[in-house]
Amino acid sequence: MSERLSVFKTYKLYVGGKFPRSESGRVYEVTDAKGKWLANAPLSSRKDARDAVVAARKAFGGWSGATAYNRGQILYRVAEMLEGRREQYVAEVAGAEGLSKSKAAAQVDAAIDRWVWYAGWTDKIAQVTGGGNPVAGPYLNLSSPEPTGVVAVLAPQESSFLGLVSVVAPVIATGNTAVVVASEQYPLPALSLGEVLATSDLPGGVVNVLSGRTAEIAAPLAAHQDVNAIDLAGAGAELAKELETAAADNLKRVLRPQPVDDADWSATPGTERMTAFLETKTVWHPTGALGASGSSY
Repeated sequence: MSERLSVFKTYKLYVGGKFPRSESGRVYEVTDAKGKWLANAPLSSRKDARDAVVAARKAFGGWSGATAYNRGQILYRVAEMLEGRREQYVAEVAGAEGLSKSKAAAQVDAAIDRWVWYAGWTDKIAQVTGGGNPVAGPYLNLSSPEPTGVVAVLAPQESSFLGLVSVVAPVIATGNTAVVVASEQYPLPALSLGEVLATSDLPGGVVNVLSGRTAEIAAPLAAHQDVNAIDLAGAGAELAKELETAAADNLKRVLRPQPVDDADWSATPGTERMTAFLETKTVWHPTGALGASGSSY
């Protein structure tokens, strides 16, 4: 029997629930920690970035309008799909980051657990960040969190999967949609995440994944008038400063990069990455005249 030829995996972008190649037709080589070729990844262009924003905006209404409980169900379904493809992610993380199989498995397990953790927060974050406010008058005043809108996310450069999940999951858990720029050197786990999202119940356009040169893709996202916020986790100090300046043009919310290492990504997260991309809506309602005996109702 003749020896069978291997079928090489073709990695593509994930935009609007579909898998386009970069409109430029460009690719770049992705290598492992020892410089061995792993795959060709799409080299996204500015046009790809703009297309991803259009897809994210189109999906925002439906996703933000879904019930928090439903969003939690969908995020948990994503975690189920990740668990089913655990071995693939272990191999990709090990190859990309030069980790042993056991250390890569620990990273992948932590990432899946992190996704479940955020799935559980979807219908609880409003209880933590919202509430009734004391008012000196015959009014009822309630504050509740609302998603910011389309969020550009620069994934961490060194933590290809755990760091990626740690910045993407909190954005969509709170009802935002995301345009994600994968780690420039280690993009394969992020591109594979698109395949999981496409086969889960997550609506197309809620998460869009781009790969390529971080600075090249991030510049049009920071300046884009229809992007409401940007997470600079994967930007160096000089690039972050440039992007923050561009983001000021339409008053984007900006989450500045923090110096982190793998140990920090492994730590139990707080609610900061969820509240960073939430707005507060305050509703006033009259309660009637208040006299000595209390409400008139």
